[in-house]
Amino acid sequence: MAALSEPPLDEILAFCAEDPIERVFLEDVARRGLGRFTGLVDGGRLAALCHVGTNLVPSGSGCGAFAEVDGATRARLVIGEENAVGDFWEAARERLPAPREDRPGQPVYVLEEPPDPGETQLREATQDDFELLVPACAEAHREELGLNPLERDPESFRWRTRMQIEDGRSWLWAEGDTILFKAEASAWTPAAVQLQQVWVDPRVRGRGYAQRGMRDLCRLLLERVPAVCLFVRAENAPAIRVYENVGMRHTISYRSLVFV
Repeated sequence: MAALSEPPLDEILAFCAEDPIERVFLEDVARRGLGRFTGLVDGGRLAALCHVGTNLVPSGSGCGAFAEVDGATRARLVIGEENAVGDFWEAARERLPAPREDRPGQPVYVLEEPPDPGETQLREATQDDFELLVPACAEAHREELGLNPLERDPESFRWRTRMQIEDGRSWLWAEGDTILFKAEASAWTPAAVQLQQVWVDPRVRGRGYAQRGMRDLCRLLLERVPAVCLFVRAENAPAIRVYENVGMRHTISYRSLVFV
């Protein structure tokens, strides 16, 4: 009989090790002690895992069981492997409002071999870059989720941006006040780094900066981890071309339910 539990860290890490790309975010937040985890134990082992915080992230088999988890109905975003999110949503749809957006089929891309150099001036961001990065990160967030975080909760967003820089999870290539390429790490484990908010100033898009920046960032990260990964909206053809031209391969797909 399957049952919900609060798994210890070693069980969470063992579960994540079974699929370190799909579960990179779960492993990252578990190692950092962030949020709350609920597991589904079946036959004496974890069959599924769910992180509950601002976002709800299910993974594994039988994720419909997480529809009853405390906090599930307050999630701003449900995101994860497509089948896991689908199982959760089938069980939870009567208890949650209709999502503002449902995004199935978001391809997850992975790179394990260093690409050719991009020959950029890419570097780790510093606190001196903070005021330049805040509006860029906010615009990347708006383009992705349709909301400007500086209008919704500016202090929290500025704090998160500062922490990304402080934690060494933000990279930048700029000429003066023009950002030619930037990206942040949304998750970092011994097995992989997951990137987010890949962005180029709209005034200089279409000139190859995104691909060059991605090449150099992947080369930098692959010196430290075995794989670099990210996911992208299925309709974002320009971004997909960049990732495929860098050499990334499409593996699984995610699904996002956006409630905010």
